[in-house]
Parts: sequence; C-alpha cells; structure tokens
Amino acid sequence: MSDSLFLASSMIFVLVAGLPLAFHLTRYLGAKSDNIRKNEPYEGGVRATIGDSSHTFNVKFFLVGIIFLIFDVEVLFMLPWALNLRELGFFGIVEMAIFVGLLVGGLIYVYRARILKWM
Repeated sequence: MSDSLFLASSMIFVLVAGLPLAFHLTRYLGAKSDNIRKNEPYEGGVRATIGDSSHTFNVKFFLVGIIFLIFDVEVLFMLPWALNLRELGFFGIVEMAIFVGLLVGGLIYVYRARILKWM
C-alpha cells in the first residue's frame, strides 16, 4: 500500500468514525437549555408559523439580502483585478471604471427607489 493511499484511507476513517463520535459527545458535554423561548424557531425578525402558512411578511427582508449579495460579490471581481493590474494596464483600469460605474448606478437606483427605507 502506498503512503498516499494509506494517508487518504486513514483520513476517511477518522472522518467516518470521529465526526459522529464528536457529535454524540456534545450531547453529554455541552450546556443544556430547556427554556421554551430559546428553543423556538426565529428567522430574521419573523416568528415561524406552525400550521397555517398563509402569514405574510415584509418583502424588504429579501430585498436587503439580495442587495447585500449584489454589492458584496463585487469584492470577488475586484481582488483578482487588483492582483493583475500591472498585466492588464490601461485596459484593466477602464474595465474596472465601467464596473464601478455600474455599481454606483445600482446604488443610486436603490437609494432613489427607497428600497432600504423601513418606515
């Protein structure tokens, strides 16, 4: 048996045997809470409904999440650009200026549409 095969099989064995053991031990070693308020499901300011699911809630929770994702993913595009700026040259600067311009335009739209205004 080669060294890498032995290492891979031992890692798989540790994961298969160790993780369930660790999860099982947390039941006995962890803190216990029997508080009924603490065990209720709670998501984003809206209490979970049990039974009738026709309860409506404000769509702004979703809008804030989507807008956060849009403006947060820009970092995924800016980091490789910053790392390769010397190779990209002037074309890379123009490209990023267009990208940032689109983001600023989206931010202006969100501000004017008052999407983030709660009251």
